[in-house]
This record gives sequence, C-alpha cells and structure tokens, in this order.
Amino acid sequence: MEILILLILVLGFIGLAIYLKSPKIDLKILEEKDNKIVDLQREIALNETKLNNLEREIAVLIAKTESFEKIKTEKTQIEERLKQIENERNFLKNDNIKYQKSEESRQKETTKSIAATITLQESLEKEKERLNDERVQEKESYLNEMKLTWSKHEKDVQNHLQSICKNNIIKYISQEEFPHDRNKPDNSIEILDQLIVFDAKSPANEDLSNFPKYIKNQTENLKKYAKHEDVKNDLFLVIPSNTLKVIDQFHYNLGDYNVFVITKDALEPIILSLKKIEDYEFADKLSPEDRDSVCRIIGKFAHSTKRRIQIDEFFAREFIDTLSKAGTQLPREILENVIKFENAEKLNPPIEKRNKSILTKDLIEKVDELENEMKVRDIPKIQTEIEFKSSKSLDKKFPN
Repeated sequence: MEILILLILVLGFIGLAIYLKSPKIDLKILEEKDNKIVDLQREIALNETKLNNLEREIAVLIAKTESFEKIKTEKTQIEERLKQIENERNFLKNDNIKYQKSEESRQKETTKSIAATITLQESLEKEKERLNDERVQEKESYLNEMKLTWSKHEKDVQNHLQSICKNNIIKYISQEEFPHDRNKPDNSIEILDQLIVFDAKSPANEDLSNFPKYIKNQTENLKKYAKHEDVKNDLFLVIPSNTLKVIDQFHYNLGDYNVFVITKDALEPIILSLKKIEDYEFADKLSPEDRDSVCRIIGKFAHSTKRRIQIDEFFAREFIDTLSKAGTQLPREILENVIKFENAEKLNPPIEKRNKSILTKDLIEKVDELENEMKVRDIPKIQTEIEFKSSKSLDKKFPN
C-alpha cells in the first residue's frame, strides 16, 4: 500500500513538471490540475488514515490470532485432561462395579456368619445353662459331702485313734472310761500315767465364717479337762481337714495349758512323737536339753503335718479348678480324647504292709534321688527355717 501511494505521488510530480514546462497550458488547466492535486492529497491523506486503521486492525488481528492460538493450545490441553478424566471415570466405574459385587458377596457371607453366630450363641447358652446346672449340682454334692464328713468326723476320729493305739500298744480311753465323772472329752489316750485329750470338733453348717471363733471358744472350754492333775496340759482339738482354709491360728497358749488345733491326719505322727517319751525310764529325769529336743521334734511334726495338709488342700483345690476349666474350655473332641486317656490310666501307690517297717534310711535315699532330679531340672529347693541342735544325737536317741 505504501508503494502504491509513492507511485501516485511520483506520477503527480511528473505530471506537474510537464505541465509547468508546457507553454500551451493555460491557467484554467492549471487550476484544474491544482484541484486534482488537492484531491489527490486529500485522497492520499484519506488513504494514509485508512492505512493506519488497517495497521491497527492488523495489530488487533495479530493479537486476536495469538489469543486464538493460546485458546487453541488451552483447548487441546483441556481435551487431553477431559480424556484423562474420562479414563479415570471409566476405571472408577469398573472399580465401583467390582466393589458392589464384592460388597454383595460380603453381605451374603456376613448374613451367613450372623446366622452361624446366632446358632452358636444359642448352643453356648444351652451349654452354659447345662454347665451352671452341673456346677450347682457339684456344689450341692460338695456341700452334702462336707456335711456328711462333718457328721461322721467324731466317729472317724474315734476309730482312727483306736486304730493308732492298737497298732502302737497305747491305751485308748473312751468317753465312758474317762476317770472323772464330769466334763468327759470325746477321746483320750494314756502315756506315762498321763491322760492326753483329743476332742473332735466340726462346723455346725456350711457357713465356716464363725468356725474360727467357735474353735477359740472351745480352747477356753478345755480348761475343765486341764484342771485335773492326771491330764496333760497339752490338749488337742481335732478338726476336719477341709476346714483348714478358714483357720489362721493353730496354737493357743492359755497360761496353765496349751491347745493345739490339728486334723485327723496329724494324729498318728503326734501320738508316736509323744510315745517316744516312754523310751526313757523316768520322764522327770530328762535333762533340759533332752526336753527341748523332744519338744522340738513334736513341734516340727505338728508344724510339718499341718503345712502338708494345707499344701495338699491348696493343690487339691487348684487341681479341681483346673479340671473344671478343662471341662468347660477344651474343645469337645479334645475333651473326649482326654477322658478316654484318663480312663485308660491307673495309679498304683505303694501298698503298706503291716509287718514291713518303713525305714528312715530308705526314705532318705528316695529324698536324695528326688533332690538330684530337682538339680538336673533346675527346680529350686524350699529352705526350712527349723534346724535341730544336733541331728546325730537325736538319731541316737530316736532310732528307726
């Protein structure tokens, strides 16, 4: 466009120069040419304005073109994003379908599990009721057995004392044969012209909470026996072994006499310990050291017997509790197999023969074997707090 305008201007100047050189041109023609030149200048100015407008339009178009390219690029990016979103949507849609199918399957399994759980719970409730009934029956049987044991306790003590006296040639004195008219004890024996009282005591009912207080009161009532000169001032109350758990005091020193609380199982070792005094020609000739030795042995016998009974009672309850848990917590199949094996087992403890002596030597050898086995298995040994002054001298005085 600029070249065209320049050409027009050049042509205009050339024409003007020719006109001026020509002598034949008149003023009118010059005026016309001037007018034409003015028109051409106006046209040139107008064209320049149009050119400027066109340049501005071209600049606007270029800006719009750049904007369009940018929009086109953004459009391409948006299309790619949209395509990616569609892919993600399709993936999520497929994943959602899988999840719905899995959820349906899980709900079916959950429904089956709930049904099985309800069935199992009903079965457990029935089993629990059955076990509760069995426990109630066991408790009733246990209470009935305790009551029966307590009701027979006096007679059992009497029979046991008579048997001990018969086997060891000791004079047994029944309640009817007791030399004093009033205040006759259940049982007594005679050693060295002294009467040793063994009074049997048992609870009145299954409530053992008042039994310790009852025993304490009975120790005070034994004064009626101890006041006699021919009655030894060491008296014994014989209680059932299943009441030991509520007894916390086994010796009462009441000034003029002593009372020892023992069980039937402690009768024989205590009586044999008392009978050892007969090995001396005169009991009053015992030296203070010998008397201490005898008392120490009797005390150790009494303490060991009571501790053994306490331990046996503790472990018996632990074993019963373990058996109860095995019956309730083991699976039924395992429990049935356990019962089969239990029925197939048989324990044969050593049989005591009347004419065969139990030698201390043999017992010591067996204890040594047990100690060696404990050392091999790293089982700690219980240390006793009671020590004899001279074990060799005691062995000489109390041989097997």
